[in-house]
Amino acid sequence: MAILIGLSAIADKIKLPYPILLVGVGLVIGFVPVLPDLALNPEIVFLIFLPPLLYDAAFKTSWHEFKTAIRPISTLAITLVFFTTITVAIAAHYFIPGFNWPLSFVLGAIVSPPDAVAATGIIKGLGLNKKVVTILEGESLLNDASALIAYRYAVAAVTTGVFVFWKAGLEFLWVAGGGIIAGIIIGYLFITVHKKITHNSIVETSLTLLAPYIAYLSAEHIHVSGVLAVVCAGLMVTWRAPEIFSYQTRMRTRAVWDTVIFLLNGVVFILIGLQLPVILKEIKGYSFLELLGYGLLISLVTILVRIIWVFAGVYSNKIFPSNKMPLVPDENGQLQEKVPWKNVLIVAWTGTRGVVSLATALALPLTLNNGTAFPYRNIILFLAFVVIFITLVVQGLTLPLLIRLLKVDKTTTLHKEDKELDLMLVHQSVDFIENRFPVVLEPQVHEMIRKRYDAQIIKLNKELRQIERSGKHTKKVTSAPMLQLLLSQLEITKFQRELLIKFHKEGSFSDEAIRHAEQELDIEELRLNGLIEKNEK
Repeated sequence: MAILIGLSAIADKIKLPYPILLVGVGLVIGFVPVLPDLALNPEIVFLIFLPPLLYDAAFKTSWHEFKTAIRPISTLAITLVFFTTITVAIAAHYFIPGFNWPLSFVLGAIVSPPDAVAATGIIKGLGLNKKVVTILEGESLLNDASALIAYRYAVAAVTTGVFVFWKAGLEFLWVAGGGIIAGIIIGYLFITVHKKITHNSIVETSLTLLAPYIAYLSAEHIHVSGVLAVVCAGLMVTWRAPEIFSYQTRMRTRAVWDTVIFLLNGVVFILIGLQLPVILKEIKGYSFLELLGYGLLISLVTILVRIIWVFAGVYSNKIFPSNKMPLVPDENGQLQEKVPWKNVLIVAWTGTRGVVSLATALALPLTLNNGTAFPYRNIILFLAFVVIFITLVVQGLTLPLLIRLLKVDKTTTLHKEDKELDLMLVHQSVDFIENRFPVVLEPQVHEMIRKRYDAQIIKLNKELRQIERSGKHTKKVTSAPMLQLLLSQLEITKFQRELLIKFHKEGSFSDEAIRHAEQELDIEELRLNGLIEKNEK
């Protein structure tokens, strides 16, 4: 944690993606002779790290955008994972001595899923097209389940020597479908509990920390996908979050979760880097260069398979929906024909592996059912580490460069949408004040409120006209220490919150824009309640 906190101070200055910096530092620390070896227990990753990381990623995902992009997401998260597993298995079987088909499929299942945490950390702040970000984040949420199911069957084939295809297919449906149903049920239960709790933000925040573990452990207990259960529970709760959480809970939860995820992300990537020295000590009979060559081969196959699959999917109308080939969304979300390959290439190149691949490799059993050692276990661990490191460093470092070379401008759509949502709220609020306000206002108070919102309308219209030139204007807010004015403003804030819930349900604006407006209302409501309390005293 000391290293993590120290690195966070310099990460922005050196312009290096956070996951890459942490893995590199962990790798360096691992070779310091005076420090002890720190082996990572896979059960710790699956139980302690994975549920909250996936839950947080799901909680920040827009259900409307996820639902819209479900076809490309499922194509990448399910079909591509299995195709990568098969392709890597073929390469390992024919190019790595001693790897039979079951062992090759084990390696393929381990390195097939891109990592949610790594992907989010690398694409953050790059200003990518909203559709591209939705596809990448949605894929990384679901692909872990596909890869873990493939991994389970491949390991069973190695340890028992038996594999029945039709049984595996039925079990896949049970594991995946059961995980989804379990997540929906648990998400609904937590929504019900949150509705019953009022004016206790500490308890509600604590419940959000408990939810991913309940979802994961409950699903695993009945032998279905804990990963899918966590993701579905997170999507359920985030869908109802504007209704079930008070502004105090939202502000407290946001602060607590930001801190928790910062620590979990940082520690897990440092631990990934620390594993290489431990792995190398266990490998006998191979030179480092020979092993590195095998690792580079598997990494190359993994990267190329994704590129080929994504481009093939686009031109067969699988990844981006189109009426005539090829169309991709522009920064405004509209389908257009100009330079369609840019967004496609970004999706194809963003396939970084991370903590799930390492955890599944470390989770390989030490012995087979007959008591003999699991064959080539340490070689598989090393190859998985090389793939993680290569995809993180090569793809992670080159993605910003690729975006610059492609001359992909940072999208301004969200900023524009924020202003449009603010303007809609102000217009609706003026109508509410004039026609449906529940309190009879004194003329002076009414005039002050109306002037404030009229000024906001003028300002927002001006900002929208100048958004292309990135015009920035300071906001002048009229304030009055009168109790009636403060109560009136609080009433308007409540009305605006109901409007946001309505827009959220209708999908009129993106969840990110609604969250920004919601955050401003949270701060405004906190300020007004404080001033009202002071005036009443």
